[in-house]
Amino acid sequence: MARPDVSRRRKAYRLGFLAEWIAAGFLLIKGYRILALRYSAHSGEIDIIAMRRDIVVFVEVKARAHREAGLMAISQEKQRRFARAVHHWVGRNPWSMNRTLRCDAIIVLPMRLPYHLEDAFQLSMA
Repeated sequence: MARPDVSRRRKAYRLGFLAEWIAAGFLLIKGYRILALRYSAHSGEIDIIAMRRDIVVFVEVKARAHREAGLMAISQEKQRRFARAVHHWVGRNPWSMNRTLRCDAIIVLPMRLPYHLEDAFQLSMA
């Protein structure tokens, strides 16, 4: 029998995975093209990379009961790890440097449409 903490982590992983797919579908409906899901590099991860017109969007997805809880979960440390992954992705995709780069957040809420916050946090490209 699995220990309670292992079971809780598995459940959180499955919920996060489902939230990312819901968010990706939501972006598709809004006219975005998905470039990558779960991009991981340099001790950071980007849940979704999408593009619409000339904007490349890096999306952090959170599944929470309330919008505020989801936004609070994107800590400064999470943003630093996220930025490292973005820098890596941009380095491997130099065409993107001619585009507008933006960091968004999508909070997946129970029994409601996802909340999409454009330009949720700034990305330091220095």
